[in-house]
Amino acid sequence: MAVTTANGRVLGTEHKKRVAVGSAVGTTVENYDFIGFGTAAALYLGDAFFPDSDPTTALLYSFGTLGVGFAARPLGGIIGGYLGDKIGRRPVLIASLLVMGLSTVLIGALPTYETAGILAPILLVTVRIIQGLAFGAEWGGAILMTYEHAPWRSKGAYTAIPQAGFPLGLLLANLAFLASASLPGDWAWRVPFLLSSILIGAGMYIRLKVEESPDFEDAKEQGELVKNPLAEVVRQDWRNLLRAFGLRIAETAGYAVSISYVTSYVHDQGLAERPDTILAIVVAALIGFPATLLWGRLTDRIGRKPVYAFGTTLMLLFGVPMFLMLNTGDLGLIIAVFVIAFAVCQNSLAGTQGAWFAELFSTATRSSGASLAYQLAAVVSGFTAFAAVAAYEAFGWAGPAGLFILFGLIGLVATLATPETNGPARRAEVERATAAATTSPSASTTAAV
Repeated sequence: MAVTTANGRVLGTEHKKRVAVGSAVGTTVENYDFIGFGTAAALYLGDAFFPDSDPTTALLYSFGTLGVGFAARPLGGIIGGYLGDKIGRRPVLIASLLVMGLSTVLIGALPTYETAGILAPILLVTVRIIQGLAFGAEWGGAILMTYEHAPWRSKGAYTAIPQAGFPLGLLLANLAFLASASLPGDWAWRVPFLLSSILIGAGMYIRLKVEESPDFEDAKEQGELVKNPLAEVVRQDWRNLLRAFGLRIAETAGYAVSISYVTSYVHDQGLAERPDTILAIVVAALIGFPATLLWGRLTDRIGRKPVYAFGTTLMLLFGVPMFLMLNTGDLGLIIAVFVIAFAVCQNSLAGTQGAWFAELFSTATRSSGASLAYQLAAVVSGFTAFAAVAAYEAFGWAGPAGLFILFGLIGLVATLATPETNGPARRAEVERATAAATTSPSASTTAAV
């Protein structure tokens, strides 16, 4: 898309770093909340909310509750994306963080089946749905605010900053669960959810200081906002919606198998104790935080497509070795599995998505398009851990290994079908625009963005 803009925008806005950090703080808080539920579902919630079931059925119920939150995310993405294109990215960011944080604190205060009977799982599902709605609205605003403030030559590096909120949120959530593992009874899983109240305050303070997207403000001033951005993107950009959906499936469903399901697998098979499993996730998240930033930076240098092709190809190759390594019961190999699956496979995809998805859609429909594609894939991934349990019951460890490979294949096909938005020609054009902006502050330039 050709856009004429002042050279100051070629170099990004003056608030670009504050916006990136503010978006990252918010995504960290929301991922702490949302991902923490996955850890709790794998290790605790089956016993607390479905105690009358046998262990496998309780785990299925627990993962089913996890999936409900993912199923609600597309609706949150539709609402958040639509409002982001109509009223701005900033209000959606603030509202989604507040709703997400409050619902997470409520989970920590819910009664269990022992004290409230059938009402307990009903309340859990209800609050989980609210979590999903808020999380669905979050991603598009955080990424697009960062993308639209960022320098042209560093879109990948900047959008990887809020994407790094995923491993950072994962790290904080599992550190909280690791610290609380020795607490008596339900406090082992309640305390991490209740601690979210501290993060809400920090996140809200920073997000209230984040400025609105300059691209949205420009489109608003020029009368380029469309009446119904959701309908427009479905009608005009359905191909890119399908492509982004396929790209996202590999990342999010692959994570559901290799992290969410594997967390319960190593525990249920007696391969690792709960603290050891959480330790493995913590190590992976520690490495994943800088890894996501580096993957994003790499896409600015060599393009979005090569990085994504590498990550999805590795998924194809790693599915069987992953379970062979896990089945040894060796803690070092188990940690290595989590590191490879997360910091390399998942993070290489996540670090690319922010810029690539934003570049597939125009400014007027970017929030709706990117959010819808991103969150629709969450429906599949939300029930992937559930499917992995069923696949194991039918085929042993080869079942979930096959699922992981399948999602890698879907992602690779989508990668090959999606146009490169940061190829050599565009990178050369951006370099020329950047050089002109640096040497001639008063000029204007036109470049593809």
